[in-house]
Amino acid sequence: MIATVHNKAGLGIAFVLAGVFAISINDMLIKQLSGGYALHQIIFFRSLIGLLVLMIFVQAEGGLRTLHTGQPLIHLLRGVMVVISNMAFFLALSALPLADATALFFAAPLLITLLSVPILKERVGPLRLSAVFIGFIGVVIMQRPWASTGDLEVTRLVLLLPVFAALTYALTQLMTRKLGARASASALAVYIQLAFLIVSTGFFLVAGDGALLQADAGTSMTFLLRAWIWPAPQDWWVFVGLGCNGGLIGYCLSQAYRLADAATVAPFEYIGLPLAVFWGLMIFGDLPTWEVWLGIALILASGLFVYLRERSKGRVRQGVAARR
Repeated sequence: MIATVHNKAGLGIAFVLAGVFAISINDMLIKQLSGGYALHQIIFFRSLIGLLVLMIFVQAEGGLRTLHTGQPLIHLLRGVMVVISNMAFFLALSALPLADATALFFAAPLLITLLSVPILKERVGPLRLSAVFIGFIGVVIMQRPWASTGDLEVTRLVLLLPVFAALTYALTQLMTRKLGARASASALAVYIQLAFLIVSTGFFLVAGDGALLQADAGTSMTFLLRAWIWPAPQDWWVFVGLGCNGGLIGYCLSQAYRLADAATVAPFEYIGLPLAVFWGLMIFGDLPTWEVWLGIALILASGLFVYLRERSKGRVRQGVAARR
C-alpha cells in the first residue's frame, strides 16, 4: 500500500470516484473489443497510449527522476501479479456479463482480510470472519453449484476466473503492504503499464499470429490466442480512449490513496458494482439474474462491514480498484 502523505479526504474521495468510473469505462470498452481483437493486442495498445498519457503526470510531479526506485524487483513482481489478475478478469469478461464478472472480482477485499492472517500474522476477529464467510456465500451462489454444466452459459473455469483474479490481486496488495513499496502516484502507474507492455509484447511474439488457437476453443481462449489484426477505422477511437482512460485510472487511484487514508477512500470503490450493472444493461442489454443480484448484495454488505471493522481497528488497507 502506498504511504499516505496527506489527509485530504474530499480530494481523495473525488479521485477514487473518478478512478472507479474510469475502470467501469475500461471494462465496458474491453468487452466491446473482445469479439474481434486479441486480449494481448488490446492490452498492448492500451498500455502504450497510457504510458504517453502518464508522462504528462510524471512531468508534473518532478520529471523522470521521480521514476527512480531502489526496489525495482518489488515493482516488477507487483506489476506481473497485477497483469495476471487483469488478464484473468478480462478473459472472464469476454464470456460473462459485465456485472457478473465485476461482482465476483469484488471478493478481493474478503480475500485480503482472510489471507492477512497467515501472510501478515494479523488477528481477525469472529465478526469479520463471519462477514467474510457471508461474502463467500455470495460468491458460491453466483457460481450456481446446483446447476448442471449444460445449464450454464459458460464453463466452470470461466466462472472461476474472476475469483482467481481477485486472489492474485489480494496477494499483490498484501505483498505491497508487507514490503512497504513507496513511490509517487505517477511512478506507480508507470511501472504497472510497463509490466502490461512487456507481457503483451511477449504474448505477441509467442501467439500473435494466432497459430496456437484451436478451432474448438471457447470464447475466453479465443480472446487470449486470437491473431493480431490492424484495427478497423471505427475502432481506433476505442483504442485511443482505452489508452487515455488506462493512464487516468492508474493516476487517480494512486492519488486517492496518497491524499486520504484508506479507511475513508476504500468504501467508495463499491460504486463500481452499480456502474457495472448500468453499463451491462445500457451497452450489452444484460440484466443480472437473481443469483447475481443476491451475490452482489451479500458481497457488498460483507465487504463494507469488513471495511468498517478494519477502520475501527485502524488498519484498513487499499481496496480493489487499483487492479487496473
